[in-house]
Formats: sequence, structure tokens, C-alpha cells
Amino acid sequence: MYVIDEQREELEIQARYEELLETCRTTYPITIDQEKDIFRAFSLAKKAHSGTRRKSGEPYIFHPLAVALIAVKEVGLGPTAVICALLHDVVEDTDISLDQVRTIFGDRVAVIVDGVTKIDDAIILQQTDSKQAENYRKILLSMCDDVYVIFLKLCDRLHNMRTLGSMKDTKKLAISSETQYLYIPLAHRLGLYTIKTELEELVMRYTNPTKYGEIEALINKSAGTEEKLEKWMYDPIRKMLDDHGYKYHIKTRIKSVYSCYKKMERKGVKFEEIFDLYAMRIILDVPASQEKSECFKVYSLISSVFPPDPTRFRDWITTPKTNGYESLQTTVMTPIGQWVEVQIRTQRMDTIAEKGMAAHFLYKEAHPEEQIELTPVELWLQQIRSTLENTKKSALDLVEEFKETLYTKEIYLFTPKGDMKRLPAHSTVLDFAFAIHTEKGLHCIGAKVNGKVQAIGYKLRAGEQIQVLTSPKIRPTEEWLSYAHTSRAKEALKDFLRNERKGYREEGERRLESIFQRLQMPYNASNIGHVKRVLELASDTDLYFQLAMGTLSANDIARCFGRAEDGHNVYFMGQFDSLFENNSTSIRYKEMRQPGAQQSFLLDEEYERFSTEPAPCCNPVQGDHVVGIVTDGKIMVHRTNCKVAMSEMANHENRIVRARWRPGEHVSLMSGIAFTAIDRKGLLTDITAIVTDQMDLNMRAITLEAVEGLVRGIIMLYVLNLDNLNNLLLKLESIEGIQEVRRL
Repeated sequence: MYVIDEQREELEIQARYEELLETCRTTYPITIDQEKDIFRAFSLAKKAHSGTRRKSGEPYIFHPLAVALIAVKEVGLGPTAVICALLHDVVEDTDISLDQVRTIFGDRVAVIVDGVTKIDDAIILQQTDSKQAENYRKILLSMCDDVYVIFLKLCDRLHNMRTLGSMKDTKKLAISSETQYLYIPLAHRLGLYTIKTELEELVMRYTNPTKYGEIEALINKSAGTEEKLEKWMYDPIRKMLDDHGYKYHIKTRIKSVYSCYKKMERKGVKFEEIFDLYAMRIILDVPASQEKSECFKVYSLISSVFPPDPTRFRDWITTPKTNGYESLQTTVMTPIGQWVEVQIRTQRMDTIAEKGMAAHFLYKEAHPEEQIELTPVELWLQQIRSTLENTKKSALDLVEEFKETLYTKEIYLFTPKGDMKRLPAHSTVLDFAFAIHTEKGLHCIGAKVNGKVQAIGYKLRAGEQIQVLTSPKIRPTEEWLSYAHTSRAKEALKDFLRNERKGYREEGERRLESIFQRLQMPYNASNIGHVKRVLELASDTDLYFQLAMGTLSANDIARCFGRAEDGHNVYFMGQFDSLFENNSTSIRYKEMRQPGAQQSFLLDEEYERFSTEPAPCCNPVQGDHVVGIVTDGKIMVHRTNCKVAMSEMANHENRIVRARWRPGEHVSLMSGIAFTAIDRKGLLTDITAIVTDQMDLNMRAITLEAVEGLVRGIIMLYVLNLDNLNNLLLKLESIEGIQEVRRL
């Protein structure tokens, strides 16, 4: 517990300020005037925050000092960023106005401080009930004006995550979810890998503490391997580089807990099967003109001694990543039987890899006389500004659209004339057509890909040459949306279909009114809104269009009010392939009753009047860490690491409810298991024997698909608790032919 001692705190504040100033001096040749401005900013912030304390009990000024130190020490920003970091909360939390900041420190500091300041509660939100989404939108628009805004927001968020322990549980989940939702993808896109990795670690500690502890223990158990690698790999490589006269230094690392977790989830492998648990980075000191050739020479030297895995070679020097990252990467086998990832780069490349695009912006600021081309990230910032300024869309929609651009891998494609186009990986012919021109996309019938005719849904591969084929008679349909992956193609199609649908409104309204009359129910906005919520329709236009086209029947509408019965007890899953995506939230189930589930959770007193339900997107079972989200007058209980819950918490903090399992309750809850196995006779019998006979569990449904000797399946069943589920997973793993088993 923090003990307040004002005399000691005053000394600590001064010591932290002096550490910050000394770090600035050693990092940059700052001028006397810049030192004076930093002191003025510190003095103003200290006075403005005087008497204010953080949740931990510490003086609030500790926080801006820490953010400023992160900006200099960990991101590599300069004096302007230090001044803005010290002032970043004064406008939002104190009586200091933005005009006062502008008068003392100038326009740029005022613009950056305004960019990191949250919107006021009094501001009327645009088409959304999410103040958080409006804040994201404001930050992103400010970022387009000055990228320092997002650099400082990331520094601010990193310190907040480091000091999250003093917050209440719901606040921890809200801030962690926000971080996962927006700030981690931004750190990735800007190349700030060190910050991204630490944020991922911290988020996982709070949202999935059990799994974090398990993997951390496995990493700790591998202690001692690095000493063996030092003898059998690192030392021989040093000698090899010395013998060839290279100037260099070497860094080594062990893969982070979160990175191990993601690889295990994405690849369906066990901890022991992670190839790149260990990595070494060789950083060469060579002239700029020789960077590429020398990196390849070192790669050749290493691969001649340590056998490489040819499937894991990556050349990010010839074609850098969109965030500027450059490096050669390979994975080699060592004499101790351990795979090790080797990264080969120059000092310049390493600076960009560590500091991200901050290194590029700082260089441009330090050399204003040089005509430096715009980087891919700067071009990206220019492109997103027009999207974010589209006021016809809600802040939530805009931010979701923006997020799609953050993690996307890109491929290079060519027109018949040899012009190069960069599109996201997995783009289709239709996406390429819209990238050329909207009219080409709307009338696309296919394309010649490397001279061979392909349909609009054909997924393009890097390096292909595409000639778009069109017809004036063709018109987009709803199905086209499933072929579009880029935001440009999706938006153009939605606009076209939206305009088309408006023509069906009158017929749809007439049919809906007739259905309500037969049901003897009022035809009003409340009942129409209820139908849209149950059927998960975004607008009145969607509802009327589906009625006019016959996609929705009178019985579908009646079912929304419990006036019709399905006549069976089956639930339906969407496209089978989507069941095996890592993002299990893409699986949509129709509502399934879980007997007794509503009584399984304890809530804070103010929410006891609400009914509760386990969320079907993540199917929590007893033993999971859970959180409640208020949804349509009831509380849906999710696992804390559920992506749906994290998105809700990131955008609607006011809907978060602390939830925990009721002690002593023994209620069977629905859960899902996905498995992959070698097809053989008797496989299904062995699976059902374990589920129903050995484990005595009630299996609700099983779906199987066999393709080319491989079986993929989904089992939905009731389990008592997390131990019960984990025990089942272990037993299923032991079945002959089972390759992978995981919880949905």
C-alpha cells in the first residue's frame, strides 16, 4: 500500500525530472531554449496537477513524467514530444486551457495536446452511443495531421498498462480491451514492435491470466537452453563473423508469452513445437550502399554451417513491410537439436525495427533540407484521412473500417501495362477491379490472370498480372459482398446495394404491416426495432428488402415474438470452413437454451435485477475468468479474453459488469470443441465413446466433413466446468489419428 510522504515525494519528483532531462541530453543535442521549454512544461504540469493523485496514491505528476521518459527512451522522440507528454493531461484534467498552451508553447504543441485530449462529455455523439469510438475517431484524425499524436497516445497507454494493478477489475478489463482493440494494432502498423510486444503481454495478463501463467511456466522450464546455444551456436557465429572482418553486434531473445500463445492457437501446435522460441539478431555496421549484399553474404555464411528450414526464409530487405521493417529472417537447426530464428539486418534497419516509423519522422525533422520521399506509412495516413472524415458513417463503423487496414499483409500485383498495385493478401479479382476504378468493379465479370480467365472470387497471388473483364449488362448482387475483402470494394458494393434496396422499401413495408395485422400486433417503431434486433439486421432498409425479396417469411417475423415454433431442436452453423478460423467469434449459433445457466453467476448488487446468460460466442464454463456485458436489458456473460467482449468493452465501458461464478453451483453449460483427424473407420465411435461413456457428457450436436483423407469436426456439448472440459480435450487428443483438438 502506498504511503503518502510529501517531502519524500517532492524529492522523487525532482529526481524523475532530472532523469528525464539527462536522457534528453544524451539522446539529442538539445538547445538551451529547448531545455527552458521543457522546464516550463514541467513546471506548468506540476502546478496544474498539484494535489491530484493517481488510483495508486502517487502524485499525478509521476504519470506525465513517466510518459515523457518513455517517449524519449523507448520510442526515440525529441524535445517537442517531451513537452507534449508533460502537458498531455493538463487540458483534459485541469483548468489550463488549450489557448494558454498555444500562447506559451506554440501551435504545434497545442495541436498535439488537443489531439491526445479526450472529447468532452457535452459533445453530441454522431450516430453512435459510444463516446470511446468518438475519442478513437478524434485521435485518428489528429494523427493524420501530426503522427506525434499517436506516438504519445501509445506512450501514455503503455504507462497506464504498466500501472493498471491499482484499478478495479472492470476498469482493468476495459483498458486492456481498448488496448487490444486499437493501440496494439496501431503499434504494429507503425513498427513499434517493442511497445507492441509489451502491450500484448500486459493485456494477456489481465484478460487470460490462467493461460498466461501456464505458458510462462513452460518458458521458465526451458531455462538453461540459452547457455547451450551460447556455446554451440552464438560463439561459432561470432568467430565466423570476426574471421570475415565484419563489424557487428548480436542480440538474443526468448519469444514472449503472448507470441507463444498466438502461435499455439494459430498453428494448432504445442509449446514444444514452436520453432522460433529462441532468436538471435545479427546487426551489421556496413555502408548504406552495401546493406543488401552484405546481409545476404552473412546469410550464406550461416546457412552453410547451420541447416536452414527453406520454408521459413523471409526477405524483408528486397520488399520491406508496409511499416518500413527490413530484415532477412531464417530458421536454422542447431547442434543441440533446437530450432533458432536468425534475423540479419544493418544498424539502420534495426533502428527502424526498434523505433518503428518514429525513426523516419525524426530523421526528416532533423534534415528538413533533404527531399525525402513519402514512406508507405505516410501514404497510408493520407489515404485514411478521407475515410475518417466521412461524417455519414458512425464513429464505430469508421474505426472498425480503419482497424481493417492495420494488420493487413500486402501482395504486389500488376496491370497488363506493368503498373504495380499493392493490395491486401487474400484479395480477389473483384477487389483488384475496384482498385482500378469503381465502375470497373461494378461491372466486373472476371479477369484474365496470367492469361487464364478467372471468376470474380478468385484469390490473387503475389506477382500475378490481371486484366479485368467487364460487361455493361452485369449488376452486383448480395453474393458479391462475400468476394470483396478490401474496404474500398465493400463500401462501393454496399452503396450500390443500399440504393437498390431503397426501391423495395414500399413493398417490404406493405408486407410487414400485413404480417403484423395477422399477428394482431401494433405496427410501430418498437415492434419493428425488436424484429431487427432479433434478426440482427442493421437497418429498416435491410428488413424491408428481405421481406420484398421473400428472404424473410411471415413465420420468421412471428418467431421473433415467440409466436411460432421451429418444430425441432437443431441449431445451424454457417459455412463449415469458418468454424475452423482462429477467430471463433465468426461462428454464429441460433439461440440455445442452457438449463440453469441464468442462476450460475453473481453480479454486483446494482445489477442483481438483470437476468444473465452465458454468451454463445465464447460459451464460458465454470472456472473461466468471466465478465458481464449489458446487452438489450440483460447481461451476457463472456470469457474475459472473448473477442466480442473485448470489442464491447473497448467501445462501451459503461456496459461492463463485474461477474463471477456462484460458489457451489454445478450447472452444465454449453461448450464447443473443434478437432482435426486422419480419416479412418471407427473414428466417430471412439470419439462418442469418450464423450458419452467415459466422460458421461451430454453431446448436443456433432458436425463432420471429410476431405482427401482428413476429417474436421465440431462437437457441441454440455460440460460442468473448465477442469471437466480440459480433461475431455486430453482424452480426445489420445485417440488414434487425432491431429488437433481445441476449444472454440
